Amino acid sequence: MSKTILIIEDDKEISDMLRILLVQNGYKVICAFSGTEGLLVHNSDVSLILLDIMLPGKSGEEIICELKENHNVPVIIVSAIHDVSKKVDLFSFGADDYITKPFHNEELLARIAVRLRSNSNIGNSEQLIYKDIILNNSDFSVTCCGKKAELSKHEFALLKLLMENPSRTCTKSMIYDSVWDYENSADDNTLNVHISKLRKKLKECNPNEDYIETVWGIGYRLKK
Repeated sequence: MSKTILIIEDDKEISDMLRILLVQNGYKVICAFSGTEGLLVHNSDVSLILLDIMLPGKSGEEIICELKENHNVPVIIVSAIHDVSKKVDLFSFGADDYITKPFHNEELLARIAVRLRSNSNIGNSEQLIYKDIILNNSDFSVTCCGKKAELSKHEFALLKLLMENPSRTCTKSMIYDSVWDYENSADDNTLNVHISKLRKKLKECNPNEDYIETVWGIGYRLKK
């Protein structure tokens, strides 16, 4: 069954671009061009919201809580604002994710897929499986080829992100935001070190398998 996504964006050109992208990828779409209109059309059919924060009338910050109270689904902020403190403020209002304009279409689709999958697993014992890797989110354990892999907090979060998104490339910016909790503390060297350690630990469990591949200049993905 197709998921319905509500786009709240006052720029018609951007709204149309998002609508076409989502429809082409199998989603149903509702478009609103102000916060007030978004509140009016938001209903139980909506599975996720893409929200611009620079809106006429009520701002994005003002309507996040109202949207959540109306029908609590993931809200992804789509904004040209890069300020980290602004992102943190939005999370305190109830935003679930943040992507900065301009963005890669694949990254937006990946973030949507992750949020929809996470939302559908709320209340369940979440277990992710890829090849012979089993990741259990309830007790933060990982086994590979029947052996327990001792991962750090960031290594676990990195592997979880890749396993939640098995058919897409996770861009570097997506990884920084998701794994390092939107802190401005990660860089290419930090990411490379964690990928190297994660690969090494998985290789120790199963020397005959490679699980993660590099997409040069973009990010990482699970090896098919």
